[in-house]
Amino acid sequence: MKIYEGGRSLDGAVVTVDGAPLNPRFDLKRFSPAGFEWTYEGDGPRQLALALLADHLRDDARAMALTERFMRDVVAELDNAWRLTADEIAAAIE
Repeated sequence: MKIYEGGRSLDGAVVTVDGAPLNPRFDLKRFSPAGFEWTYEGDGPRQLALALLADHLRDDARAMALTERFMRDVVAELDNAWRLTADEIAAAIE
């Protein structure tokens, strides 16, 4: 099961999937030129929502369709340091 983790370092927001950097998926949509953010609603959290969903679902169109709701319901509610499992993402989008 995939594990997604986010935290902050001197380099800014860092998000990984199973220990490797999460692809921001700018190829689908560039909501935020600065990359990922969370704990609020906005462009950085929207980029994170899209990246998490695209990686988890492996369905770009569905990820795009669910991005806004997932950003509001999940990403905006994350703590400064967080961990999400694939099961938790699946439960959130059902």
